Amino acid sequence: MDFALSEEQTAIFDMAYAFGQEHIAPHAQAWEKAETIPKELWPKIAELGFGGLYVSEDAGGSGLSRLDATLVFEALSMACPSVAAFLSIHNMCAKMLDSFAADELKARIMDDVLSMKTVLSYCLTEPGSGSDAAALKTRAERTNEGYSLNGTKAFISGGGYSDAYVCMVRTGDAGAGGVSTVYVENGTEGLSFGGLEDKMGWRSQPTAQVQFDNCNIPAGNLVGDEGHGFKYAMKGLDGGRLNIAACSLGAAQTALTKTLDYMGERKAFGQSIDQFQGLQFRLADMEIELSAARVMLRQAAWKLDTGAADATKHCAMAKKFVTEAGSRVVDQCLQLHGGYGYLADYGIEKLVRDLRVHQILEGTNEIMRVIVARDMLKNR
Repeated sequence: MDFALSEEQTAIFDMAYAFGQEHIAPHAQAWEKAETIPKELWPKIAELGFGGLYVSEDAGGSGLSRLDATLVFEALSMACPSVAAFLSIHNMCAKMLDSFAADELKARIMDDVLSMKTVLSYCLTEPGSGSDAAALKTRAERTNEGYSLNGTKAFISGGGYSDAYVCMVRTGDAGAGGVSTVYVENGTEGLSFGGLEDKMGWRSQPTAQVQFDNCNIPAGNLVGDEGHGFKYAMKGLDGGRLNIAACSLGAAQTALTKTLDYMGERKAFGQSIDQFQGLQFRLADMEIELSAARVMLRQAAWKLDTGAADATKHCAMAKKFVTEAGSRVVDQCLQLHGGYGYLADYGIEKLVRDLRVHQILEGTNEIMRVIVARDMLKNR
């Protein structure tokens, strides 16, 4: 087995890393305090082809593999996992539109999506349906012109900030088969937003409820076929789980690198603290855990790219393992910084807060265990 990245993959990683260090890392703390990401960042990212990472080249996207995409998110999250994760959400929506939207809708919107003049949000979760996503209640009733939407989406990254929303709504009976996907543009009458959520981490991402009150959209804003929306939503999640794991991996790697530098400078009892064997053991454990996480993530991405029958299980395993490993590593890095790790200036406490949510979104890690166990039982 060849574990080496190709020259092209190395170039993709290096390009994303350089962009992140120049355009994101110096501002990450300020954006967190402002609780927003400047809109002018996104067209700059799109110039690199990152507005449509796995949108087909024929449609104007970059046509990258899922493994290639994880390299982008790992590299960008070394600058700020909150910004990188928001880009992942946009790309998940862009791929859904490229795969399932009608040609007329794509002709109208995709150029601006790929250039990130239009920033997208993904609207699945509701106040009463998180892990049980198929229980969503937001309703889309047919009208002469299209659909009238009523309901509320919760925990939406980009709520009130994004330019359009890819929404899963109920057009039929209860259950997954009654769910459809629609495209709702900002400024549509009947579309409104709750107040900004006061969050533990990901504070630079504006997060709010998305509310529909007789929100009328044209029939052409239906994405794909009625009753297939839940299937579309789930297809995006395998890749989304890999991306969020990559964000944990990159941020944890940054924390470890910062910690190595700090320990070489910080002195106690007459020597730098990196000379204490007990602390060296902790450094080694973190390096081992991140190396294992990286291999597991890239194997899962390879399985998804090659259409392996067990790809969904491996994406779930990677999401669970890597996000938990990332959180353990950044927590240990904070501990090794001592009191300084608790201060915002050192950047470690932000990573501890940002990475915690990775175990919840894109399917909780409890649901990842359910996916793995069900696959084991089915194939025993």
